[in-house]
Amino acid sequence: MVYAFQQHIPIIHESAFLHPQAAVTGHVIIGRDVYIGPGAAIRGDWGKIIIEDGCNVQENCTIHMFPGTTVLLKENAHIGHGAVIHGATIGRNCLIGMNSVLMDNVILGDECIVGALSFIKADEQFENRSLIVGNPAKRIKAVSDEMMRWKTEGTQLYQSLPETMRQHWHPVEPLRSMPNETSEEQATAGYKTWNQTRNP
Repeated sequence: MVYAFQQHIPIIHESAFLHPQAAVTGHVIIGRDVYIGPGAAIRGDWGKIIIEDGCNVQENCTIHMFPGTTVLLKENAHIGHGAVIHGATIGRNCLIGMNSVLMDNVILGDECIVGALSFIKADEQFENRSLIVGNPAKRIKAVSDEMMRWKTEGTQLYQSLPETMRQHWHPVEPLRSMPNETSEEQATAGYKTWNQTRNP
């Protein structure tokens, strides 16, 4: 859902995909080919949020700030499931790992990778290509070319996802049995096979 706050109405490029279970409020600008997953809360009420082209903000992420602050996700930033970005600037082509927390006035240079479950305390700054992990998070080494290729490939998948979602995603009623079943025995065997492929 998209909500106005005071005089501010979110600006969302037509090529972006915003899941209807996400909430985008107020002074928010979302660029081209951005994916916003279900449960994401992007709240530009006390400040401004800019999400540049090619970014993704995955399921259950929170983006917010203290009053008067601008949160900036630069081009191709990749925000993993459950991450919290509060008043931070995320450099171009960065990866923020799942359930990480970045506090106020954090500045990440370009092409940084933040490990899952990391906590970056307020006012920290990191140079380009830093690999950052821990609680409190520290730079442990430089991001390699191989790491960056892996990150970029993952982000490209998310950049193609908005169009795929528009073409193939729609609400449905769930199936109540395995498709094309002809007997209870076949249905049971089919379920076991199907379940084993999902849970090897």
